[in-house]
Order: sequence, then C-alpha cells, then structure tokens
Amino acid sequence: MGGGQKRGRTQRRHFKQNRDNVWKHNPKKTHTDGPTTDDPNRSWETFANQNPGFEEYYKEQGIVPEDEWEEFLSLLRKPLPAAFRINASSQFFPDILSQLGNDFMKSLEAEVNDEHEIEAIRPLPWYPGNLAWHLNFSRMQLRKNQALERFHEFLKQENEVGNITRQEAVSMVPPLFLDVLPNHCILDMCAAPGSKTFQLLEIIHQSTKPGLLPNGLIIANDVDVQRCNLLIHQTKRMCSANLIVTNHEAQHFPSCALTMDHMETFKGGQEELKANILQFDRVLCDVPCSGDGTLRKAPDIWRKWNAGMGNGIHRLQVEIAMRGIALLKVGGRMVYSTCSMNPVEDEAVVAEILRRSGGSVELVDVSSELPELIRRPGLKTWKVKDKGLWLTSYKDVPIHRRSVISPSMFPSNQSCRGSPVSCDGAQEEVEVLGTNTGKENITNLRMRDQDYKSKEHETHCGDSRNNKVQTDTGETAKKLEEVSSNKSPAAEELDGDSKVEFSTFPLERCMRILPHDQNSGAFFISVLQKLSHLHGNSASDTKQSNNIRNKVSAAVGENHKDELKAEIKPSEDLHHQTVAEAASSAKLIGDQSKENSNTNNMCSKVRDSKEVVACGEGETGQVGKKNVKGKLQIQGKWRGVDPVVLFTDETTINSIRSFYGINECFALDGHLVTRNNDANHMKRIYYVSKSVHDILQLNFSVGQRLKITSLGLKIFERQKPKDDSSPCLFRLSSEGLPLLLPYISKQILYASFVDFQHLLQYRTVKFADFVDASFGEKASNLMSGCCVVVLNEGNQITDNIVADASTIAIVCWKGKTNVSILVSPLDAKELLERLAVRFGSERGTLLEENETNSEIDTIKNSEDAESTDDFEMADQEGL
Repeated sequence: MGGGQKRGRTQRRHFKQNRDNVWKHNPKKTHTDGPTTDDPNRSWETFANQNPGFEEYYKEQGIVPEDEWEEFLSLLRKPLPAAFRINASSQFFPDILSQLGNDFMKSLEAEVNDEHEIEAIRPLPWYPGNLAWHLNFSRMQLRKNQALERFHEFLKQENEVGNITRQEAVSMVPPLFLDVLPNHCILDMCAAPGSKTFQLLEIIHQSTKPGLLPNGLIIANDVDVQRCNLLIHQTKRMCSANLIVTNHEAQHFPSCALTMDHMETFKGGQEELKANILQFDRVLCDVPCSGDGTLRKAPDIWRKWNAGMGNGIHRLQVEIAMRGIALLKVGGRMVYSTCSMNPVEDEAVVAEILRRSGGSVELVDVSSELPELIRRPGLKTWKVKDKGLWLTSYKDVPIHRRSVISPSMFPSNQSCRGSPVSCDGAQEEVEVLGTNTGKENITNLRMRDQDYKSKEHETHCGDSRNNKVQTDTGETAKKLEEVSSNKSPAAEELDGDSKVEFSTFPLERCMRILPHDQNSGAFFISVLQKLSHLHGNSASDTKQSNNIRNKVSAAVGENHKDELKAEIKPSEDLHHQTVAEAASSAKLIGDQSKENSNTNNMCSKVRDSKEVVACGEGETGQVGKKNVKGKLQIQGKWRGVDPVVLFTDETTINSIRSFYGINECFALDGHLVTRNNDANHMKRIYYVSKSVHDILQLNFSVGQRLKITSLGLKIFERQKPKDDSSPCLFRLSSEGLPLLLPYISKQILYASFVDFQHLLQYRTVKFADFVDASFGEKASNLMSGCCVVVLNEGNQITDNIVADASTIAIVCWKGKTNVSILVSPLDAKELLERLAVRFGSERGTLLEENETNSEIDTIKNSEDAESTDDFEMADQEGL
C-alpha cells in the first residue's frame, strides 16, 4: 500500500475470508469452541441435500414430468460423476486415447459401483471423436479410493500439462453448438474459470499443422481480476498465440471502432471497414446464474437456494446477452447458456432477447445436431415466485415489488426494454414492443393505472411516477389500438378467465439437460443467429438501461443519448450503421481525449467536448476524475495492469534470428509484444498471431479501450549467463518451441532415445557421459547458450529430419561441460511416461541392454549398481 490509500472493501473481504478459512481448516479446534451439540447449523455437518422450497418451485414450474420427479430428485442428491476431455491438438492425444481404451477401461472394470453405470469409464457418445470421457466416480471417490490412485495421478498429471481438461460433461455442450471454424473471431463473455475457453482453443487449433497458426482468435473476458488469473492459468496450458484475456464487465464490454472522422479515410470498401470495427463471428454467453444445475457438484447450494436468486440476476443476464448480440456480426451465432434450471434465468431471458431484437435475431433449431445428446425442449409457459407469492402475470405484481420483478420475467409479450429501474422504485413499462400485441395490453395498462390511483400510501416520488405512467398510457393505448387486430395466442389467454401466459416465441428450440437423462448435471442452452443489424432503438435502450443502473451522471447521459439519436438512424448508410451497432450506443473515441480513472476498479473513460465514451468497466457508480496533460498515453492506460508494448527492437530481433537460424518465412516483425516499456528490464517476449496483432492495432487506435491482462504465446525469455558466453540474451521458451521448431536451423541437436531419456531423467548430463559419443561431440562444439534437443526416433539421418506433429523436442542449455534441460520436473516426468507408452516394448529392451554397458556406469560414475536398478524401475513404472 502506498500514497496514503485506505484499505479497500475488497481487502477487508479477503481478510474475513482468510479468517474463515483458518477456522474451517484448523484440525486442533475443539468441539467446545464451536456451537453446542443442539445447534442445527454446525459447520462441520454434511450438507443437507434437500430444500422444500426448491422442490415446490420446480414441481410448480413443470420442468420434469410428475412420473419422473422422484428419479430426478434422487439423482440430484448423489455426487456428480467426474468427466474430462482430451485435447485433440495435443501431440500425444492418440496415445492417451489408446491408453484409456486398452489400459484403464480394463483395469477399472471391478470398480463399477453405480446402478446407473455399466462401465467404470466410457467415452461420451455425443462428443465428437471420443474425446470426452465420463467416469463412474465422483471427485471425492477419485481422491479417497486407493484402487483408483494410479488413474487419479494420471488425470492430475495430464491435466496439469494440458493433455486433458477435467470438466463437467454438460459444461462441454455449449461450445459444440457454436459451430466454430479456425478462422472465426470468438468472444467468451464470462470465461472464468476457462474450461470452455480451452475447449474453443482446442477446436480452432485442432486441424492446424505444426509451425502454423489459425486465422481466428478468441477474446476471453471476465469481470473479476482474481478469476482472470485462474482463466490465464487454465488457458496457458494450451500454448496459443491466438488468445487475448480481458477484464471487463460483460454487459459493458467495450466497443473498438475508429471515429467517424477516421472512417472518412476508409472508403475503399466494406472489407476495410470491417478491419476497423471489433465484431465477432461467434459469441459464447455463459452468464452468471443461480447455479442450481450444479447441485450434485456443489451440495452447499441446497441450503442456500431460494427463488429470489434467479429473479435477482435476471436483468444482468439480459444485459449481458444483449451486449453479446450487439457485438455479433450479421450471420454470426451466439450461444446463451446457464447452469440453472430456472426458466426465469433461461427461457425468460431468451424471450427478452427476441423481443428487443425485433426480428433481427432468430432462435435456431439445433435438434438435428449432436443427436445422441439427450435434451428436453424449452418451456412455453412458467411462473414467477416472489416473497412466497406465485405470479402468473406482471399485472399481479404488487406495486412495491415492481422494482424487483420486471415484465420480461413472464411469458407474455411485454418487455422491460426502455424502462430502467430507478434507485428508489420502479418506472412502469408502458410501451409494448414487437409484433405480438393486442387490446389485452391496453386493458392491463389501464388496470395498472387504476391500481396506482388506488394506493393512498404512495410517496411523493411514487405519485410523480404514477402521473408519468398515466400520461404515457393514453399515448400507448392509441398505438395499441392500431395493431389490435394482431392478437397473439398469449393475449387470448389473458383475455379469458385463465391467468396462465404462454410465450409466442419458438422457445421449444431451447434445450434443457436434466441430471437423470444421462447421469450428469443440469444445463440450459439456446442458439441464436443474427439475421440483420439491430434497430437503433434496441441498442440505445440497452445502453440507457445500463447507464441508469450504474448511476452515470445526468448530464453525460443526456449528451450520450442525443448523440446516439443523431448517430443511429435507419437512413444512414451501411458504414455508419455497422459502426453504430458495434459501438452499441457508445460514442467512439477520438485522438485527443481526457482520461477518467475509477479509483476502485481502474475503469477509464475517454471523452472530449463532442464525444462521450461509456465506461469500459462501469463497476461502480462513482467515478474519480484525473486530467492527463497532453496526448493520451499509448501504453499503460490501465492502472495495475502491465502495458502491452509492440516489440520492435531490430537489433535484438536480428540477434535472435541469427543465433537460432530462424527462417525468414517465419514472421517476427509485428508479431512480438512485451509487457514492459523498459527494454532493459524486459524479461519475456510473447508471440501473437496476425489476428491478435490486428486487434491490438485497433485497440491502440481507439485509446486502448480493452483492458488486456494476458495475450499471446511466450516464445523468448531473457537468460544471461554468468560468464557472458552466449551472444544471445534470450532463450527459447518451452511453450513456444512447437511453433518455432520447423523454422530453426541452428542450435539444434538430434539425440538417440537413450540419451534423450537420460536428459529427461538426470536433467544435466556431461558431454563425455552421453551413450552416443558423436552426440556428445556435437554438443561440445555447439555455441554456448540455449539449444534444442530433438528425439531421433528411427535413427534417421539428421539432415533429413523434418519437424511434424509427431516430433518430440525439448529446450536445453549448453554450458561449458554439459547439457541441461530447461523443462519443469513435472513436464519432464510426463514426457518420460508418454515415451514409455509410445515406445515401451521396443525401447524398454534397448534401455535394459544399454544399462549393462560401461557407458551407463560412466554416466553415474559417483553412483553404485543400485542406481542402475532404480533407473530400470523408473522406466518400468512408466510402462
């Protein structure tokens, strides 16, 4: 802490959490220090797996037929079976697939202990290529069962190095319905902890050849900085140059587009225009939710769950989804998903998206895709429960609860669009949107008007609000009478005696996965396709709602709205319409700007006298102002986040290219970035794909609206030897080696299987101790510094070896007398085991023969014969 800053609310919360953790995990804590025996809320009791409110709610909603209810509830109370997915872009994925089918499926047959399962482990039939696997064991059983210890260690090790990803089975479904191609630009709006992002990376890299990168990219975003760190940790296992991680509120994800003045220079056509607007081919909108679909994995939700959880998060889910639609290209596809079974969080949100879009978005029927996946159609009708009261229509909502319960939560044709909630009460929705309108809406509005008049206990603020509603109601009634002939089925229900409302949208195209269908968790998925540009009022209303909810100043709001009305007009040409939509009603950034710093979340605004920019973060209502003199800094705009700097030092780049003999066809210029302005203290250089580079250039042009926490692939690291013997200050990174290997012609050695294994096992081997004397000689003649050792699998002539997907190589350091590997112990152990699986029978015999020779004794000149037995045992363990 410095500068006299006070301890923030976040720090106090973390302090409390730390105290709680100490208390919970202290084994010495005696029973007398805690609650008495009669206390029903003792924290060490097992979680209760029942909740009467939960059962009543979902029985009433009818998501499960009555004859399936007991089976549904029974399975919800059982632990969730573990699942994992094989990384298809991994070098060893065929070996892992073979090991699962030929080894673990047979060795774990005796461990089947569930009436729902026949096999201990099995591939999920609906996942392409048998890459996803379902286990007949929960996470707890994997940790506690001694018979599963070898399999558990296998899962942990392969997950850590990125060959597999442990992930709930139903969580793998949404990315599959995105229909991703390698050239797609993809946005994952709420990405942490990162398993779906990793899955998307697998898909775009799956068919890519070694040394090449896909044309697409993924921007993975999350609002929480700590969760962003978890996201980075997950995705770095993929070693991708096509990834950007950002830290923004999803509903306020910033637009990146050049100003109208700058756009004048781009009149060469639509392609040039697209290069200056950030829009996406695919958007994954896996929004925050109440999470009751994860009850089997997180049983503590049983005691926490209540109906108000879904009601409270509904508006946020709508805002995030509408922001995703605004950022989606025409013809693009967005998947909206939750791990909740609640229709208020599921179908109600999808219906509101369709209402607001006004025909610009279509709910796609994907019933023919993944046919082996068991799913239920979406609901057409549901109810809302608030404070113990069941509500079938918005007109039944008490006046004082309309700030919490919005019209969009119900199946009717009304929308909460254009009626943001004020801080002290609800502003009544009076404008009926869409084509499904009728006289019943007039009746409802008049009834609400009468309800307002009859309330004598309303405050002055409430009275003024009612007057506004009464005034607007007359105007709205006239509009409604004009379209009264277009009466919807839902409207007919409302005119009759029945209070049940039905949605007229094709919500049956949505999917709900239930636990008892395939022994999994629960999930909701819907697939939306953008048919045309959003109407101007759709984007404008969404932004206005966000601004009011975040208490943006009135003056800024008025200027913002006026500019948007002028900017978004149906008569504007395609260029301006695309820019307006991409900005989603946020005015674009100019060259000369002023920076506003949010003292709590480092959120920045840029504006001048004519342009107003919505805050990219918008996490708090109060914004502290900080004037920046002169031109806006191109680097380091976001406080607390390392700047993104394009690395253009030709001297360093040329020395790297010359030292490693990197082919000129491998582009370095324009693809290297660092996270430090000071070149003398720069430790790492990252490689980014052309698509990521284009996004960075656009981001710089608009004043760095994107708050980038991580990007690219670490390819070079600074490592200066003590004796200054190496002419190159940067060594190769293990993460970047697979990409760079096909283009390297210097500092490369080809080792036999035995010498390669010895390097992995002993980590440092002297030149004279290599089994292959010629290899030791070549190593000694190599220039000091970083080098690459490639496994020569078939004793090929080294000049003819061409790097491909099967080439195995490691980064090493050539010293004065030895060669040392620059690989983590975990990676070295995993690689040893992978080699044992791939070459076990043939190479094990070769290794055993060589261990009897004097060369092996030379390698271990300080060890006795017992070490030889240990080495042989280590190899057999790998087998």
